[in-house]
Amino acid sequence: MADNRGLSHIWLPYTQMQTTPAPLIARRTQGCTIDLEDGRTLTDGIASWWTACHGYNHPHIRDRVSAQLIAMPHVMFGGLVHRPALELAERLCALLPGDLERVFFTDSGSVAVEVALKMAVQYWLNKGQRGRTRLLAFRGGYHGDTIATMAICDPEEGMHSMFAGALPEQIIADLPRDDASFKALDETLAAHRHEIAAIVMEPLVQGAGGMLFHSPEVLRRVRELADKHDVLLILDEIFTGFGRTGTMFAYEQARIVPDIVTLSKALTGGTMALAATVARKHVFDAFLSDSPMHALMHGPTFMANPLACSAACASLDLFEREPRLEQVAAISAQLAAELAVCRGVSGVRDVRVLGAIGVVELDEICDMNRLKAALVEEKVWVRPFRNIVYLTPAFTMTSAELSHLTGAVHTVLAAGAFR
Repeated sequence: MADNRGLSHIWLPYTQMQTTPAPLIARRTQGCTIDLEDGRTLTDGIASWWTACHGYNHPHIRDRVSAQLIAMPHVMFGGLVHRPALELAERLCALLPGDLERVFFTDSGSVAVEVALKMAVQYWLNKGQRGRTRLLAFRGGYHGDTIATMAICDPEEGMHSMFAGALPEQIIADLPRDDASFKALDETLAAHRHEIAAIVMEPLVQGAGGMLFHSPEVLRRVRELADKHDVLLILDEIFTGFGRTGTMFAYEQARIVPDIVTLSKALTGGTMALAATVARKHVFDAFLSDSPMHALMHGPTFMANPLACSAACASLDLFEREPRLEQVAAISAQLAAELAVCRGVSGVRDVRVLGAIGVVELDEICDMNRLKAALVEEKVWVRPFRNIVYLTPAFTMTSAELSHLTGAVHTVLAAGAFR
């Protein structure tokens, strides 16, 4: 009999606990696989929510974290700093294109975005413009599950729609994709420019909103409108950062620089919880003053945790030493070739690929539990949501492992397990 002690006390994320089947119990991870307690091994198609870009248990990251654990697992970041955080901040600023030069560490993506929003609003307050407290975000967007981030997610299609009326009211616009929609965005910004602190968007991919892609040109033109109307541009690279779209950071493809960028997910190679909000010089300078009221009053207890910073530094080592972006390009080509067969499956609306992201969009998923169980029966770990089945594998995944994933997706969809 399976040992399910403790399950009766667990509250799972994004889950209706009354109707969901019992979760699988993971025992061990290695490379691109997850070993279950029941003896099965699953090929992981989503790298633990896109974080384990180097695969699981990479020895270089493990060794550096182990050494840090012996030396100093944690110390408060108020009035003290430490070498892993100093090294990571310096390396991130050198790696990020443009003059992004000040790093504020947090411990989750949602909090990193919260800090970015707080920076943007206080930037204008510190400059004496007290009316600029609203944010403009886009339909289809997702930026986290905390209160301020929920307010800038898609208010109708997103998972937070029931909170309408309980959240701060922000400006949600259509993501522009043509001249007419850019004209509409221009008019919205003109009408509200004295209220808006910042535009917030995910570059190239709206992730949890449905893996919706847009071109670098869209990003470039949004930057132009932000400049025209003198509002800050915050780019949420929590999903897209660290190679996922084919370049180290998605915004590189548009040849622009945001005023603030948020990072997390793959920052530590999927090893530890860590996030960062990185600002340009002019943003940071607005907080410099003789008045303590102009300081950024925010400080997560475990910010800049030395173990997590050490893991992130080791992850950056791997991006320098190993051909990660070349691996992403190879994965991208294989995903495009092998998922194409899904276009012939009844009920498939679209198949699209960008970098190491492969998406099969369905008309609808009628039985999510059945679909998930069918994928596990094929010995793969893939977690569909809304109406999509997607793959975001580790960059170190072998061609054979990736073929196992794409083959499993096609087999399950062709069998109609989503109906």
